[in-house]
Amino acid sequence: MPSPFPGMDPYLEGEMWQEFHATLANALRAQVLAALPPRYTALLAKRYVLDYHPTDPRRQKDRVIYPDIHVATIHEAVPTYATAAAAKVVPPIAPVPMISPYTETVPQISIEIHDVARRRLVTLIEILSPANKEGQGAADYDRRRHELLERELHLLELDLLRGCQRITLWGDWPPAAYYVYLSRAQDRPITDLWPIGLREPLPTVPVPLLEPDPDVSLDLQAAVNACFDLVHYERLLDYAALPPPPGLTPEDAAWVGERLIATGLRPSPPHSG
Repeated sequence: MPSPFPGMDPYLEGEMWQEFHATLANALRAQVLAALPPRYTALLAKRYVLDYHPTDPRRQKDRVIYPDIHVATIHEAVPTYATAAAAKVVPPIAPVPMISPYTETVPQISIEIHDVARRRLVTLIEILSPANKEGQGAADYDRRRHELLERELHLLELDLLRGCQRITLWGDWPPAAYYVYLSRAQDRPITDLWPIGLREPLPTVPVPLLEPDPDVSLDLQAAVNACFDLVHYERLLDYAALPPPPGLTPEDAAWVGERLIATGLRPSPPHSG
């Protein structure tokens, strides 16, 4: 079955994201290849970055609080005058579960459009991930982005994550859940921005090529739908739980629940009376 949502599925923003990221990159590449003129090709480019494990507190900013004072239960010592029998019933000291922070290497997959004859990179399509939207990863991506903008290439960035940092742009940001950014080489420093609401289908956006070749259209919603058709994420995502952070507004949470009930992925609440 297709995604239960008309646009992006907010439940993909958790532990399933890395798998979806790779599947989406392949779906986008296939769509671009089918539309490109013969002089171009589209290649998948993979680089590796360090990311915090999903259980790491640094990836759980919305759910983990570090207290200033730690309160622990202390087991009373057995008095010296206690009998041997009484000492035997003293419960063992329970271990305190903690989290060992560690990082893992995760791939970041982008789509490169090349002019075959000139062996030149023309357009780069980036799919942003938590690894390049948080902390040091966001700073590293910002540096990489500035280096790309100094080159004669087009940069199309897909930010299909509601949380974490946005890229640096000057201007009044329209409120939205997701964004698409397009920086054409000849239009620097202007970046076109598409705001996308949680309840809206993903748009079809242009992929620029070398002049005078016309843009190629990239249907983002069709690519996401193709991912669901291939992998059936609706079988893997826990729609009975709340979506991964950040939290939804009460209105959006109610809408999400209604969508899941209407598509049979969440049972209807029992009727009172």
